[in-house]
Amino acid sequence: MLINQGIKMLEISAAMMGRIETIHPTLIWDHQNLVLIDTGYPGQFALIQEQLSSCGVSVQDITKIIISHQDLDHIGSLPDVIRNSNRTPEVFASEIEKPYIERDKRLVKLSPESITQALASLPAAVPPEWKNAFRHTLENPPKAEVNSILHDGEELPLGGGIIVIHTPGHTPGHTSLYHRPSKTLIAADAMNVRDGQLLGPDPAASSDLALAKLSLQKLTHYDIHNVICYHGGLYTDNPNQRIRELSYE
Repeated sequence: MLINQGIKMLEISAAMMGRIETIHPTLIWDHQNLVLIDTGYPGQFALIQEQLSSCGVSVQDITKIIISHQDLDHIGSLPDVIRNSNRTPEVFASEIEKPYIERDKRLVKLSPESITQALASLPAAVPPEWKNAFRHTLENPPKAEVNSILHDGEELPLGGGIIVIHTPGHTPGHTSLYHRPSKTLIAADAMNVRDGQLLGPDPAASSDLALAKLSLQKLTHYDIHNVICYHGGLYTDNPNQRIRELSYE
């Protein structure tokens, strides 16, 4: 979905653990750069290619990749995107998330206990070979080098200006982004959209829920016309007011 000139919300849907799940990476571009924000689950490279083709571009054209945080649904196809780009894209992430993405540290949500729980939650009809592949992915998550660090409050000279907003809580170094020209907040997992309503951080998916809620107050300082949530998609119904409400709940 084209949000404005130079920014498009992608839509990637696939069967995950017995149900269809849709995620929303973002594409931002200018005359020199094609920027992909987040890279989907492992194994979704072909779906990313398909989405980019619908925009008239290719994975090979990507010059920058911004990773909002370390979770598998955001870093999953990162190595494949890098490998298939002609330009060796520069990868950005926060300093806190960098060692997780490079796998110098174990992903915070992939403890042995959480892996056991995830496997136990699979539908009974899942074939053993699929279950074993899922286990292998959880125990050996994808990794890639982070070339550049995102600093809170800095404005990246990409797509007319992208402001970095550190919004920790969902993960320790979670980052949201504000696309200045279109007044679009790329919230990643700081917020969610469900049944057309903008909601706060998901308690079940937050490593520090209190901090995730506190981080919403930082978003009230921006003039926001559009919010792209990784889970739920686009929200445009007076986002400034709704974010203020959420920040004080």
